[in-house]
Amino acid sequence: MPKYLIIIILICLIFSVSAFGGEFVVDREAENLVKFISKTPWEDFEGVTKYIDGYVYWEGEELTNKSEIYFEVELNTVETGNGKRDRDMRNDYLHTDRFPYTHYTGKIIDVRDSTNTIKKIISKGFMYIHGVEKQIEMNALMIEKDDGYLIESSFEVKLSDYNIKIPELMIFKIDEVMQLKLSFFVKEI
Repeated sequence: MPKYLIIIILICLIFSVSAFGGEFVVDREAENLVKFISKTPWEDFEGVTKYIDGYVYWEGEELTNKSEIYFEVELNTVETGNGKRDRDMRNDYLHTDRFPYTHYTGKIIDVRDSTNTIKKIISKGFMYIHGVEKQIEMNALMIEKDDGYLIESSFEVKLSDYNIKIPELMIFKIDEVMQLKLSFFVKEI
């Protein structure tokens, strides 16, 4: 077999393998957003940060094939717009000196109602907050962009499930069930 034919076959194999499956990392230069939302009858507030890191991986054509999802947020970067509340949140409730990160590790277990550019995925995995790991299932959208995907998800976290204690006097200022909203970009590596 001529050398040029072997080279052409190898190039075709390389491109066909890279066309299936993917490994994408969080684009830290993009406009990423993580929100922790607390709503009570007395006071609503949001903790926000743009600092999220992680990756999405799968093999082959199916997103569920040997998939991995990992994302983490450094809790010391979350800001509510109130310096005292930020300090109290970090020191008294989240104890970020001992638990500076929250992270999620999971797998894509199902893809539903998808189009060519929007994938509605269900992921099952473990959320780690405040030294506690808890199994959760979350829904997310993977919206195809020119150089990767925008991933959007929203889910609830019950603070007591993660041993985060709220003083009784604060119960009217902090909702025990926080809404988490994620919107971040991943790019192929």
